[in-house]
Amino acid sequence: MDRCVVLLSGGLDSATAAAVAKSRDFSIFALTFVYGQRHDIEVEFARKIANFLHVASHQVINLPDSLFKSSSLIRNSGKEILNNYADSIPTTYVPARNIVFLSMALAYAETIGATHIFIGVNAVDYSGYPDCRPEFIESFQRVIATGTKTGVEGKPIVIETPLILLTKGQIIQLGTSLGVDYSLTSSCYNPFPGGKPCGLCDSCKIRKKGFEEAGLIDPALQR
Repeated sequence: MDRCVVLLSGGLDSATAAAVAKSRDFSIFALTFVYGQRHDIEVEFARKIANFLHVASHQVINLPDSLFKSSSLIRNSGKEILNNYADSIPTTYVPARNIVFLSMALAYAETIGATHIFIGVNAVDYSGYPDCRPEFIESFQRVIATGTKTGVEGKPIVIETPLILLTKGQIIQLGTSLGVDYSLTSSCYNPFPGGKPCGLCDSCKIRKKGFEEAGLIDPALQR
C-alpha cells in the first residue's frame, strides 16, 4: 500500500479527507497539532477518528502558542472571537497555519516515503482563510517540486485536496457515503466542556448550513 500523510484536526473536513484517503487504499499516517487553540478538545476527536479509520500511525505534535498568538482562536491571545462569516478574513485566522502544517507534513512524508499528503481545505463554504484556496495549494505544490529531494528527482509528493471545490453539504454527503461517523468530529471554535458546540461561531454556522443542505441531522448536537 502507498503511504500518505493526513492532516487530521478532529473536524468534519479533515475526517472526510481521511476517509477519502482510506477509500483509495492508502496506508494513513495522521498528524494532529496542538498549538494553543481554544478548541483543543478537537485533538480528542482526532484520536477517535484515527481509531475509527484504523490509521497506521497517529502522531500529536505540540507547537508553542506564541507562534500564533495574534489569532483570537488561541486561548491565551486575550482576544474575543468575533463572528463575521463571509464578511472578511476573520479574527480566528491563524497566521500561516496551513503553511506550517503542510511543511511539517511534507518533512514527515519524505521521511516515511509517503507519496501524498491529504488536507481537508475548502474554498467554497469556508471562513475566508487565504490558506484554504486553490491558488495557495498550487503554490505550495510548486514549492514541493523545487524545494525537496523527491521534487528535484522528478517524483514530487502530491498534495490532495479532495474537498476544495465542494460545498459543506456535498462534503457531508461524500463522508456519509464513505461511512464517516460525524459524531466523532468537532468543528466548534468555542465548545462547551465535553464538546457540545456553541452554535454561534463561524464554524458552527457553516457546519449547520452543511447538514441542512445534506438533509441530515448533525450528531454533534446530541452531546
